[in-house]
Amino acid sequence: MASAASGEGRRLVDQTDWRAPNRVATVRPVTPRQRAARAARNGGEPTLEFAELVPYDAYVRATALHQLQQPLSDDPGEMSFLMVSQIMELYFGLTCHELRETQRLLRADRIWDALAPLRRATLHLEGLNAAWQGLRWMTPADFNRFRNLLGEGSGFQSAMYRHLEFLLGLRDPALIRPFRRQSEVHAALSAALAAPSLWDDVVALLARRGFDLPADLLNRDVAVEHDPQPEVEAAWVRIYADGGPDNHLRLLGEALSGVAEEFGDWRWNHVKAVQRTMGAKVGSGGSAGLAWLQRSMARVVFPELWSARTAM
Repeated sequence: MASAASGEGRRLVDQTDWRAPNRVATVRPVTPRQRAARAARNGGEPTLEFAELVPYDAYVRATALHQLQQPLSDDPGEMSFLMVSQIMELYFGLTCHELRETQRLLRADRIWDALAPLRRATLHLEGLNAAWQGLRWMTPADFNRFRNLLGEGSGFQSAMYRHLEFLLGLRDPALIRPFRRQSEVHAALSAALAAPSLWDDVVALLARRGFDLPADLLNRDVAVEHDPQPEVEAAWVRIYADGGPDNHLRLLGEALSGVAEEFGDWRWNHVKAVQRTMGAKVGSGGSAGLAWLQRSMARVVFPELWSARTAM
């Protein structure tokens, strides 16, 4: 069936997880009793002596993290631009992690359990949006002091952002072409494109719950972006008609709405940041810049969840 992801495809998608599962752990677990005994020995003061790497650094890898910034200029503002970009990359990966967990739970018909990762994803997207505040100081003159040194580098080329778009159902196969010479990245994106999006999994869930949805919708090629369907819209109208506390599908709809709203806010904040720092100049990655971003906002995440509200 065209919509089924192969086991190999799922394995490749999982490889984009931001965690490092094979990393050798150097953080030694402790029990509550050991923790209490250490506090008693310390007289309530923090531990200051360790036999090896500080446990916090062993877990967070803070030293490595703070060595990842390599500015291209001497302009002090570039560090802000670079680190905010890296923070956003981490939030992209973290949100993808939560959405994949949501997919896993929905495929097992665990709707109530799926609300938790969706809630976390919404909060992570709020953090992602807050990151834009760190660049509000930047004027065109500020950006111009180091922009040329970036060459053709552009946020458009973020592989993790593409993963996030694919998970949310925004799919354009052409957008993975820039990664053809990065074989592992390209393979992971290709697998993500061939796997169902979160919205595909939601639609499949509705069908399992008895809503009458067309067979060609359920068996479609998931690599192609989803077209809004009146039957899916009608299903959400029926779901929202039941305002009872046990209507988990309605709670799911609201949780999905929160994710879509925050993601839409990020896209709009991106437009505003470009307006602030570049105006209508062409983009660094070869696009029309502001105009291209504005056109891309016409693509709606979870479309029937929004159109159904007109009929409610």
